[in-house]
Amino acid sequence: MLKPLQHREFGSGRPLVLVHGFPFHGEQWDAVARELASVARCLVPDLRGFGRSAWPAQSAPDVWTMEQHAEDLAEWLDHLRVDEPLVLAGFSMGGYVAWPFLRAHRERLRGLALCNTRAIADTTEGAAGRAKLAARALLEGAAPVIEGMLPKLLAPHTLAARPEVVSAVRRLMEVAAPNALAAALHGMARRPDSTPLLGSLDVPTLVVVGEHDAISSVAEMRGIATAIRGARLVEIANAGHMTTHENPAALARALREFITSLA
Repeated sequence: MLKPLQHREFGSGRPLVLVHGFPFHGEQWDAVARELASVARCLVPDLRGFGRSAWPAQSAPDVWTMEQHAEDLAEWLDHLRVDEPLVLAGFSMGGYVAWPFLRAHRERLRGLALCNTRAIADTTEGAAGRAKLAARALLEGAAPVIEGMLPKLLAPHTLAARPEVVSAVRRLMEVAAPNALAAALHGMARRPDSTPLLGSLDVPTLVVVGEHDAISSVAEMRGIATAIRGARLVEIANAGHMTTHENPAALARALREFITSLA
């Protein structure tokens, strides 16, 4: 990296790294982090290209792989001198980043929370769709990304009756830079299948899914939890994919119980 990731910090205690999804930035976690500040030192980075870790468009590569994001996290943690074992919570794309972090830096982890994410790789069709969206993002900015994603991110009830949540999620997406959108889309399309890791995973693991998640379904997340020895599955009521916004209190409660259960 050219410089350490920018981040937000809440509270004190065991380090808890909260990794945002696509196409958001660290503020996605604010409501949850504030709830957890009494039990953990919540470290909330903006991944490269997003939020305050934005890169100049002319210097940005075409692809930012999940492995690069994971190494960014490791370098950033070194910069902060975070030496004790931490809990890593990855939301959606943040979960995609958690897999290579786990492969390369298992010794740094005391616990893993997989929130509204997936272990499988993109299908050929899915990867092609990301490539098309990346090309549009470079030309049109965040608008086509928002148009395509927003209906899938939120539960039907949220879309119909909670305009303040819809607006908050839209605002998080609107500030994303075109080069970051495209580079992350290409990176997600190239991520490998992580399901082979599940059976041998020896880190205490929490798996979280929204009751109405249309991206990481309850059935798929239950399958991940079943494959990981000792993993706990928590289904967040009244939420789609955006558990951080649709029911942050329930998500924070699940994370709090998980964190406090670790010795």
